[in-house]
Amino acid sequence: MLLGKKRKLGRNIKDISIGEKLSLTEKIEDKELLLYLGLTNDANPLYIQHDYASQTPYKKPLVPSIMLTGIIISAISKYLPGPGSHILKHELTFHRPIYHYTVIQFNFEVTEILVSENKIVVSVQALSSEEEILIDGSVTVSPPCTTEQVEGNALDNF
Repeated sequence: MLLGKKRKLGRNIKDISIGEKLSLTEKIEDKELLLYLGLTNDANPLYIQHDYASQTPYKKPLVPSIMLTGIIISAISKYLPGPGSHILKHELTFHRPIYHYTVIQFNFEVTEILVSENKIVVSVQALSSEEEILIDGSVTVSPPCTTEQVEGNALDNF
């Protein structure tokens, strides 16, 4: 539960090293696609209609690129550097169409640390189960800032 509960912050810049890695595997299921499409009100037939998609060069419905970007951003916000971080820039290339039910291996690596600017650069690569590169690029992130302990009256979340 997010409301009424304080979350532990991720690591600040002094606790991060070049070469740190994170690897996650995701399978894009109907539930996630329907949640995304419902949240964004995106009714693109290429994402949901098999009859339409079968008549395109893709042959099957695709996973929206922005949904895949969301998975990448979420991994950074949850794990590397974690809660309290802020995405400043992302540059991603989608090399191949990604279809429903695809299993994707997301690999992240810290490639640059800019201490004076409180920024890190994380390289991203997403591979299919056949080791094909599906997505690659980088994300520039501002890690969580060091905060002081709040005594007494804490600020409300939301």
